[in-house]
Amino acid sequence: MAALALLSSGQIPLTTFQAKVYHALVKVPEGKVTTYKELGLAIDCRSAQAIGQALKRNPYAPTVPCHRVVQSDLSLGGFGGTRSGAKIDRKIALLQSEGVRLNGNGCIEKSSVYTFPKKPQ
Repeated sequence: MAALALLSSGQIPLTTFQAKVYHALVKVPEGKVTTYKELGLAIDCRSAQAIGQALKRNPYAPTVPCHRVVQSDLSLGGFGGTRSGAKIDRKIALLQSEGVRLNGNGCIEKSSVYTFPKKPQ
């Protein structure tokens, strides 16, 4: 997978936290999205804000697909540090080009949501 090779290349230094976020994120398949909360649960982080900050600083976008993360209510949330304008239009275009379905209210349809496998207890 190109994204994993890119992350492992060390071309751009990442914090340990960023690396955890990005390595989990590349597991979200094309055509699916996950939420800040689900991504946080997958890496044992309870802060959606911390996840959002790591995504905002993603130097490998869109190969490491931060555009595939949405809010828990399935609204789009932010992209590139903004919540409206050309960057959100780009997020929508990326998601739709991958087959993600949006409803009439601009939210993601539940059929497009990816849930990480549960960790063994």
